[in-house]
Parts: sequence; structure tokens; C-alpha cells
Amino acid sequence: MSDTQIRDLEGQTALVTGATSGIGRAVAVQLAAQGATVLVHGRDVDRGVQVLEEIELGGGHARFVGADISTTEGIQELVDEAGDVDILVNNAGFSWFGPSVDLDPGKFDALFDSNVRAPYLLVSAFAPAMAAKGSGSIISLASMAGLVGLAGGAAYGATKLSLVALTRSWAAEYSPSGVRVNAIAAGPVYTASDPARIKALGETTLLGRAAVPEEIANVIGFVASPRASYVTGAVIAVDGGRTAV
Repeated sequence: MSDTQIRDLEGQTALVTGATSGIGRAVAVQLAAQGATVLVHGRDVDRGVQVLEEIELGGGHARFVGADISTTEGIQELVDEAGDVDILVNNAGFSWFGPSVDLDPGKFDALFDSNVRAPYLLVSAFAPAMAAKGSGSIISLASMAGLVGLAGGAAYGATKLSLVALTRSWAAEYSPSGVRVNAIAAGPVYTASDPARIKALGETTLLGRAAVPEEIANVIGFVASPRASYVTGAVIAVDGGRTAV
């Protein structure tokens, strides 16, 4: 953890879904560095332990919470295990790209279960308590795929645009009670999946490259913090300028 890191989340608990790899892992590490106690959600215990070790080596505090949030039962398990949270980061989900005719109904449903239904149910579970105490921050991972047309990305883009609509409606519902609700529309990011496709997408951005997970996590750390106290209902593009022109 950097000595210059602003520890502006001391005393807060943050739940990051899908936090055992990629963007979620980087977000968990970032929020812990800012002083939050982080609930590292995932399904792989071994990978979860690795994230905990990284956080603890940096002087942070975290615990692993395992649950399959593609199911209603798994979501309830996560809610029960997490308890009260101050910050919710809806990061878990997956992508699918290919010809629309190749996407079978089961995979289509799975995309919406993970990318839309799970965030909806988690916000429904946690936001009322945030509103009751008059504070909280909810951040969902949208995507440039929900804002521009990408060949092969119809279903995935639809899930991410759904998160944009949900974010704005949740802000209207909960922000009058002090809960800030925002979305991050990430561009191409190097994670474990399909680096060649990510590189190609990165070359279409104004910066001419894809991001690393920490570049997304830095923005989420700001949005979650008191430094963004007047930001709600926003969809913040972190996409190398891909959607700017």
C-alpha cells in the first residue's frame, strides 16, 4: 500500500462481487488501501485467499465470502453472510461475444441472471438499510458495450445498458435518502480472458490501447469515496475515449 494513498474509507465496509480476479480483484485491493474493510466475494476459495493475502500484506483488512450469485439462493447466502455494508460494487458477471444466432437461450438467460438480475437483487437487499442510515455508495460495472454497437455483442451490451438504466432509477429512488448510485462504463480491459480481442478493441480507443484493471479500480475508489460526494446517477466512461467521438 502506498504511503500516499488517501485513507478516506476508514470505518466503512465494502462488498465487491466477483473480487477474486480481474477488475474485481483490483477494486478490492484499492478500497482496502483506502481503509475500507473489504468483503471479497467469489466462488473460488483459493483465489479468494490470494486476494486476502495481498490486501493484508498491504496493511488492509478483508474477509472472503463465497456464494454463487447466479441463483436466488446464492444471493441470499451472500446477503446473510455480508451483513451491513456501506459500499456495494456490482462487478461480478461475464461476457459473451459471437453471432447472435449462436447464442442459445440458456446462455442468454445466464448472461442476464449474472449481469442484471444479481445486481438488482443485491441492491434491493442492501440499499434500504443504506437509505435508513442516510449514507452509502453503490457502483455497478457497466461497459462501453452498452453504449456503442459492437458486432457480436448484442446480448452482452443489452445487459450492460440495463445496468445504466437501473443506476439512474436507483439514484432517483435512493439518493434523496443519501445513497449515491453510479455506474462505470469501462472500455476494453486486460483480464484473463481473450487478450487478443481486448488488444484489438483497445486499438479502437482514442488512446489506442486497452486498460489494466487498476486504471478502472482507481476511478471506482474515487467514486466510492467522500471526494465524490456530489456525484450520483452518473455513468462515468473509463474507456480511453472510445465513446467520446
